[in-house]
Amino acid sequence: MPYRNTRILYDCEAAYLAGLIDGEGTVTLCRKHRNENRQLCVSISSTERQMLEWVVATTGVGKITSKRIASKRHSPSFTYAVYNRQALSLLEQTQTWLKTYKRMRAVLILEQYLRLTPRNGHYTPELKDAKRLFEQAVLGLRANCCSESNPS
Repeated sequence: MPYRNTRILYDCEAAYLAGLIDGEGTVTLCRKHRNENRQLCVSISSTERQMLEWVVATTGVGKITSKRIASKRHSPSFTYAVYNRQALSLLEQTQTWLKTYKRMRAVLILEQYLRLTPRNGHYTPELKDAKRLFEQAVLGLRANCCSESNPS
């Protein structure tokens, strides 16, 4: 399957996606498997699959997965997720409109992620230390840490 690039978004699309990310999404560095290095992930969760299908169609990247239902009373739920360079491209286009702590995460990621993440996955000891500090800085930016600097 050929590598897909994130589509160039219109401002209104990027702003709407930023609202979805701020409201129901995540900008984080995650591990898909326990012993792997962390990678960039942008995700949006919703019970509205049609909305997430719009996100995939609009961005041209990512995929939708179904979440397990814990109780019969819960509605079916879905998650859109995009990783690495495709997620980086999405953040480049949406970070202007992000309003929560996720904007600070996006800015930090856009400034440092490529420099600290070699495509071949080979880290020197110095690069590994720098990447660990970067991960701590990104993951340390949380909703409760930013309320004073970003009053609503």
